Amino acid sequence: MQTVLDGKSLITAAMLAGTLPRGKLEHHGEAFETARAELALILHATQQQIEQDKTPAEIVGRLLSFLNGLHSKVHPDVWHALIPVAQNHPILKYFLEDPLTHWSFTKPRGYSGDAQLLDYIYCDPHVAESVANASEIGKALYSHTQNVPSCVAARERRDLLTRYVDEIAVKNGPQTEILAIAAGHLREANRSVALTEGRLKRWVALDQDPQSVGLIARDFQGTAVEAIDGSVRTVLTRGHKLGKFDFIYASGLYDYLAHNVAVKLTKTCLQMLKPNGTFLFANYAEGTPDAGYRETFMDWVLLLRSEVDMWNIVNASVDRNTVEARVFFGENRNVLYAVIEKRG
Repeated sequence: MQTVLDGKSLITAAMLAGTLPRGKLEHHGEAFETARAELALILHATQQQIEQDKTPAEIVGRLLSFLNGLHSKVHPDVWHALIPVAQNHPILKYFLEDPLTHWSFTKPRGYSGDAQLLDYIYCDPHVAESVANASEIGKALYSHTQNVPSCVAARERRDLLTRYVDEIAVKNGPQTEILAIAAGHLREANRSVALTEGRLKRWVALDQDPQSVGLIARDFQGTAVEAIDGSVRTVLTRGHKLGKFDFIYASGLYDYLAHNVAVKLTKTCLQMLKPNGTFLFANYAEGTPDAGYRETFMDWVLLLRSEVDMWNIVNASVDRNTVEARVFFGENRNVLYAVIEKRG
C-alpha cells in the first residue's frame, strides 16, 4: 500500500479495493448474474418509492436494509463488481442531496474518510451552514444517515478517545504527552478537560492532509496541541523527531491499512511509548450494517476487521510478556479497539 505510506497520494476507494485479495469474477458468473438481478430489483423499487414521494427516511432506511442483506450474503468478488452497477443508477442523484453522502462520494479533498466527512458524522458546528443550505430532501436524508450505526460508533469513538486522554492526564500529571496519528481535525480535543485546564505538556496531532493540519493549528492556537504535517511513513521512518509519549492512538487509520503495514506501525508506536504508556488503535468491525450503502452510494470502502484480526495484529507486533493487551467492542459493537499497555 505504497499510496498510504508516501504522504502525498491519498486514500481512494479504487486504491483500497486494489489492495484487497480479489478472485476472478468469471469464477462467480452465475452468482454475479443472480446478485445483479437482485440489486436491479432493489434499485428499481427505490426509484419507485422516490417517484411516489415516500419520505426520505423511509426510502433510505429501506435501501440501507436491502443493500446490507445483499452485501452480507454474496462473495466479496461479486459485491465488488456490483458497486459500479449501483453507482451508475439514476437514483444516485437523489441520495447525493444528502450532504454527508455527497461529500463522501465526490471527495472534495481527493480521498475517502477525510476530516470534513467526519465533521458531518459528528454533526459538528463547522458543517452546520452546509447542512442548512441542503435541500429539504437532503436535510431529511442527513437526519437519517448521520444516525446509522457506523456514524453512531464514530461519535462514540471520539468520546472514548477524550476519556482516555483525560484519564491518562490524571494518572501522569502535567508532564503528560499525547500523540494522535491521522488526527483529522482532532475533534476529541474539543471536549478534553485536561487540555482546557492546561494539564498536558503536549498533544501532537499528526496528519497527512495540510488542510487538516492548518485547521488544528488555528483552532488550538495557544494550547498544548502541536499540529504536524506527516503520514504513516513519517512515523515508520521517524521522519520527525517526535519523542516519547504516554498515550499514542490511531483511531481511524487502521481501516485503510493492510495487515503487514498495521503490524509495522504498531511496533513503531510501541517503541515510541514511555514506560507504562498506552497505545490504542481502532477499526470498524465486520458486519457493520450500513456497509452496503457506504460502499456504493458513499463510495467509501474500509477494511473491516474481526476480533481475531485485531488480535493477529497485536500478537504479531509485541511480546505479550512485556505488555498488557485487550481487544474489545465499542458500545454499539460496530468499532473494535485494541489497547496495549507497555509495562514499566
